[in-house]
Amino acid sequence: MSAHPVTPAAGPAGPPALRVRNLSVGFGRSGADPVVSGISFEVAAGECLAIVGESGSGKSVTARTLLGLAGADARVQADEMSIAGASVLALSEASWRRRRGRDVGLVLQDALSSLDPLRPVGREIADSLRLHTTLAPAERSSRVLELLDSVGLPDGELRSRQRSGELSGGQRQRALIASAIALDPPLLIADEPTTALDVTVQAQILELLERIKRRGTALILISHDLAVVSRIADRVAVMSNGRIVETGPTHEVLGRPRHAETRAMVAAVPAGKPRGTLLAAPRAAGPAAPATAAAAAAAAAASAATSAATATPRPARAAAPDIGPAIVLEATGLTKGFRMPGGTRLLAVDDVSFRLERGTTLGIVGESGSGKTTTARLVLALSAPDHGEVRVLGRPWSSVSEQDRRPLRTSVGAIYQDALGSFDPRLSVRDILRHAVALDGPRRPDTGRPALFGAHNGEAQARVAELLDRVRLSPALLDRRPLELSGGQRQRVGIARALASRPQILVCDEPVSALDVGVQAQVLDLLDELQRELALSLLFISHDLGVVQHVSDRVAVMNEGRIVEQADAPSFFASPTHPYTRRLLSAVPRLP
Repeated sequence: MSAHPVTPAAGPAGPPALRVRNLSVGFGRSGADPVVSGISFEVAAGECLAIVGESGSGKSVTARTLLGLAGADARVQADEMSIAGASVLALSEASWRRRRGRDVGLVLQDALSSLDPLRPVGREIADSLRLHTTLAPAERSSRVLELLDSVGLPDGELRSRQRSGELSGGQRQRALIASAIALDPPLLIADEPTTALDVTVQAQILELLERIKRRGTALILISHDLAVVSRIADRVAVMSNGRIVETGPTHEVLGRPRHAETRAMVAAVPAGKPRGTLLAAPRAAGPAAPATAAAAAAAAAASAATSAATATPRPARAAAPDIGPAIVLEATGLTKGFRMPGGTRLLAVDDVSFRLERGTTLGIVGESGSGKTTTARLVLALSAPDHGEVRVLGRPWSSVSEQDRRPLRTSVGAIYQDALGSFDPRLSVRDILRHAVALDGPRRPDTGRPALFGAHNGEAQARVAELLDRVRLSPALLDRRPLELSGGQRQRVGIARALASRPQILVCDEPVSALDVGVQAQVLDLLDELQRELALSLLFISHDLGVVQHVSDRVAVMNEGRIVEQADAPSFFASPTHPYTRRLLSAVPRLP
């Protein structure tokens, strides 16, 4: 039995919505170490249990096992696994198909890939009603409209006829939740349901989940966002290396964490931590480094306070060297529109102006559709503005041809949210970095091709080794492909690639939004360290206000294509002036 069984708070009479006793899950050959080992917990009706932990801790394997989706090669053992008092431990796949949706619902992180892009969402929601009830077609249609209304999607008739690609991120997530609760299951499992959403849509989805919980549905929330957990969860179970290491009421676990793993996770949350504060303890680059960020930080975090008041900032960054103009990037009156179906025109960026000073970070925040990413594309010269201008290092950038822009190209690097999608999956880390180094090097006079891309070029190999060391990665990873790396390792390779041209400006578009809190802390610490060492100037785009507060010297807020407020970061977060900004900040969940 687990040393930390999760006992629910007192609830209504009857069996708990879910009871798990001594669950272990393994894969591969018999005798291999299990990825989930001896965990026990219960969830009562109308209660939310949050399961948190670093990537690889076993929380998502646990969630899939509770749905009978652990996989054909999984070895599932438990003393008990029951839903509403009925055992589900030895169910066949056919029996599980009858129970999914009826006894347990599932809400995944990526609603766009979870919903069929070729079918209207009304048919998606009606499927479970068709398969599990005797409702007539007209009754099913009526029930779909009721469900859409219950999850806060107005104009149900219209929404039911739309496909997922015609809905916003928040609307898609609401439609997915409507599908999950269509049969009113006693248990709902939500696996990272708000990770990809901006702060105001996230708040709406959390409010919806709270309403579902109040109706008596038991909720298991899988999340790496501790602030989200603190808002909705009654109890928290912290997983590490397949085991539950700490459990208890949410305010106790997150407010006064006892286990080193929990303390490290809480310490890694950037919100409220002063600019320059170290979020994660230093970790070695070699293969002996701990498997998770929390494991790496545990020893240092064991005695560290977790509040911003006691956080110890790093020494102030040294003054930037005098190697060019003080303003390295300037946007003036940027405007960009797009032609929409039906002939209408969407003004995605509307008269946007800002300046980025050398060695500083400008954070740009706003909801989905506010124009942040289009602005980034204009800054990178991946799109041309309809009006306005971008200047880099005091020289024309957006108004000149790509040939005239080429001498400045190496001055601007980019780090993207989806590191995996930005790599050629066939290339090794060595080839990805060699190619980036080659693009910055001399050209062969006979072919015009990069001169540094030869397999045995010593200069290229030395530069690749230098980049790998710069982002604290082991040389043992050089021959791995992107799919063989963790999320944090991939993002570090992406940063190394961006640094290959020795840029002065880095455009970071949601660079940590897909990472768990510990890996996010490592990447944020790395970016801060690189900025100090190289006098980099960062344009940091994010929907996460906690991250932006931690990294930024100045903040600009975008809404409907316009910048509605700009200020130094301390004054911005202490006393925002625009109503939209105040609404954004009020929607941010916070740790207890």
